[in-house]
Amino acid sequence: MKFSDVQEEQWEELRPYLDTCMLPVTGMSGEEEPYEATAALERLRDVMDLIEIPFKGRVVTYPALHYVGGHAAVDMINDVCASLRASGFRYIIVATASGKLDLARIQADLLLEPDQAGELPSGADVKERVSLMWNPKEPS
Repeated sequence: MKFSDVQEEQWEELRPYLDTCMLPVTGMSGEEEPYEATAALERLRDVMDLIEIPFKGRVVTYPALHYVGGHAAVDMINDVCASLRASGFRYIIVATASGKLDLARIQADLLLEPDQAGELPSGADVKERVSLMWNPKEPS
């Protein structure tokens, strides 16, 4: 569910069911040619679809951070994650299709990003990772 689909008068009723927020991160620098920006947004859409479609009704997608890079990127993303958590979201998913960002220190519950070969995670992998985030396996 996109943030813009949530009406003010519905929010308190929906809040208990929408405990997860997705923060998309495009990871553009501003140096992209128009066709490169289009391709980056299309790849981000593909990653977002892996969450939005199968988990509609439990995940709220927030507006994307488009232009983030450099050393301040991690701090900016972590600040947004902290604010989203403070606003009541129990789980935060950061999703990106950019392979240019070093997001190892992101303070989200789940990070979806391309692997080292630039491949996006599969739908089955994402479903498994989200399920584990919501229902962690107890150690034996």
